[in-house]
Amino acid sequence: MKEKIISCNGMNICTENFGKPGDPAILLIMGAMSSLDWWDEDFCSALASKGRFVIRYDHRDLGKSVVYEPGTSNYSITDLADDAIQVLDAYSLEKAHIVGMSMGGMVGQILAVRYPQRVLSLTLIASSVFGTEQEKLPPMDPKVLEHHAKNASIDWSDREAVIAYLADGWKTLAGSKPFEKERMYRLAEREVDRARQLQSRFNHALLGGGEEYYDRMGEIAVPAVVIHGTEDPALPYEHGKALARAIPHSQLISLKGSGHELHHIDWATIIESIARTSSPVENHR
Repeated sequence: MKEKIISCNGMNICTENFGKPGDPAILLIMGAMSSLDWWDEDFCSALASKGRFVIRYDHRDLGKSVVYEPGTSNYSITDLADDAIQVLDAYSLEKAHIVGMSMGGMVGQILAVRYPQRVLSLTLIASSVFGTEQEKLPPMDPKVLEHHAKNASIDWSDREAVIAYLADGWKTLAGSKPFEKERMYRLAEREVDRARQLQSRFNHALLGGGEEYYDRMGEIAVPAVVIHGTEDPALPYEHGKALARAIPHSQLISLKGSGHELHHIDWATIIESIARTSSPVENHR
């Protein structure tokens, strides 16, 4: 793993990469309020071992990337898509395979419409349709919102309390597979140790924009795979099914018993799917 801080438009974006730069490039885009740490290092290494050059990065207001004052809105979801392109430019990559989780999957959809010449394939994990159709789909489980409501009472100077809050947040997103407490706490520790300003993460709750890309998934022409847990409490399984219907010729892979998570039990399935979707043979059919 190698860290690379890139500078674009007067701000810094923190990236980390795995594998050989000459291999097919995979850009991992995490969801809202989630730093690059939640793409587990072992997951990234396993994907790189498939002959892929893997890049993960911190969105704005997360990790070691630029942070803004908590409670402020300084960018749109389209700006986050442009940030992804800046990451590719910094690595001198004309094109890449995009893997997006949750909000990262919506960023991926914008990328495929806004910059079709830069996207080779899409893998959308635990995501939903970017547009008005999402309003017709089942809502988020209240338990997820209840957990995030606790942030106002957290002592953000108390390292252990913050680690527990972050790790337990993933417990509210889990399905019926065993909660990986030890791994979640380890990843939360790394995020806390890396973060420049943890409370800025909640600026993502104010994220808007991108209306010009609503309901345009029918324009996506690259190979696309939708991966979704059948017990997702944040974006219920119907969101994954709707997304697969909206993208022409896409494939839906269901993770039985999984929630809004990258459960270790599912890694082999997810990694194999990404490797297959990003293979030269698949992309020249």
